[in-house]
Amino acid sequence: MTKDSPFNILLTAFALCIVCSVLVSTAAIGLKQKQIDNQVLDQKIKILKVSGLWQDELAIDQMFESVETRLVDLASGEYSNLFAVDEYDQNKASNDLAQSIELSRQEDIAGIGRRANLAKVYLVRREGEVVRIVLPIHGYGLWSTLYGYVTLERDMNTVYAITFYDHKETPGLGGEVDNQKWQASWRGKQIYDEQGQPRIALIKGSVDRSNAMQKYQIDGLSGATLTSQGVSNMFTFWMGQQGYKKYLENTRGDKA
Repeated sequence: MTKDSPFNILLTAFALCIVCSVLVSTAAIGLKQKQIDNQVLDQKIKILKVSGLWQDELAIDQMFESVETRLVDLASGEYSNLFAVDEYDQNKASNDLAQSIELSRQEDIAGIGRRANLAKVYLVRREGEVVRIVLPIHGYGLWSTLYGYVTLERDMNTVYAITFYDHKETPGLGGEVDNQKWQASWRGKQIYDEQGQPRIALIKGSVDRSNAMQKYQIDGLSGATLTSQGVSNMFTFWMGQQGYKKYLENTRGDKA
């Protein structure tokens, strides 16, 4: 049989596919733990930056010593020890029927389908006292689910900072949620009104600084109406009864 016969060509192609598959699989398995470690490291960096703890000259683990990670039962608003905090994945739990609840259409204003029973929260301590708290949030925009963090001041009502770490919104439009100037405009805004209802939301256009409601308002994303609505709905959900409201009420004052 000649070397360029159809059989030899197919055999060579098959052998090449097998070898490549083995190499790719070996690399994927061998690098899996490194990928997980890098993801954890990236999340720590995001939390440190959104909490105001980031310092270029310090090691990440050194900075993270000021952060206490806890699990919260969202139904009761109390801390939970059901799982080891380092092993708990809130996003995976939201897809586990035993670790999450299905939201009705009326409840699911953030478009997340299911909500995990437990949530990770990050307490920023200074000399033993909680000075800020970082809460994970997520909700659907135009093209994707946006995942991020919001940091609240000690009063559990004033926004210190926000960030988004994963989304597929349109660059230059909904993707402007990553714009640092826009993110900075959230600082000092109030989550709840005098009746304890979540009021913070993006508006169409720019905020009128002379308006008494401006403390609850954020500039809308130009040309990205659905992403803006998605971000507003995300905050309404996560700061409401199905989200962190009970927990925030429990941790105000000296209860943290």
